[in-house]
Amino acid sequence: MSDDQKPTGTNRRRGAMIAAATLAVVTAVTATALAVMQPRTNRTWVEPHAVMTRADVTGESVRLDSVRTFSHAGEDRFTTAYDNRTYDLSKLETVWFIVTPFSKRWRGPAHTFVSFGFSDSQYVAISVEARREPGETYGPFTGLFNQFELIYVIGDERDLIGSRAAFGGYDVYLYPIRASKERIRALFLGMLARSNGLATTPEFYNTLTNNCTSNVVAHVNHIVPRRVPRGIKTILPGYADEVAYSLGLIDNAISMDEARRRYRVNDRAKRFANDPLFSHRIRETNTSS
Repeated sequence: MSDDQKPTGTNRRRGAMIAAATLAVVTAVTATALAVMQPRTNRTWVEPHAVMTRADVTGESVRLDSVRTFSHAGEDRFTTAYDNRTYDLSKLETVWFIVTPFSKRWRGPAHTFVSFGFSDSQYVAISVEARREPGETYGPFTGLFNQFELIYVIGDERDLIGSRAAFGGYDVYLYPIRASKERIRALFLGMLARSNGLATTPEFYNTLTNNCTSNVVAHVNHIVPRRVPRGIKTILPGYADEVAYSLGLIDNAISMDEARRRYRVNDRAKRFANDPLFSHRIRETNTSS
């Protein structure tokens, strides 16, 4: 290359300015596109997200229309079914925190949700998820760009826990949470109210700011202000059980490793996947060390 062909400082600066301007334009166009996008409820959805449960609360009675009760024969093989169920709030006794890491090598990426237990042997799980359309595949990166709406999936445990623990290939941990009946009731009603609200005022899912764990944390902090601090372990929900453990929400009289061994339910979920007493069976040895 001759001397007059070598890039000069001026040319390098001009190139840098062009690159910066291009990046600014792309950023502005992307931001504008995201800003004008509006979440909707009237799209065509994948079958697991096609129906939103409706909650009606009258005194001590809660009626849930279209509780999801899919039966599963594999991770992606299921028979769709919904049921209308009624729950007595005076019998609401327990809440359970479910953590499902997506990898055995790194706990960071995960799904978390909760389940509520009643003294009449009923259980109902509530899972905050990215609502997908046919052909869409969930991904943490795509979840940053208004790709999915938000949905509260409300279903029985044999569906929401069993599908993951028996067929999903992931470790599933079912932790009993220490909380008063008053706070459990407030948490349950708060989640139902938000689910109802999303049916009329939809929102976009966001991997960092509006996801499964951030919503659970928001509900808990609404009834116990600032109980769960924001931090990397709630952004990476595979560590959310460590946060709950450090706050005493999970029994911390045993080690975290022991808690994970004790409350991992995969083996029992596989054994009792089709048992009508599924919810009781997966808890049978939870109190043994």
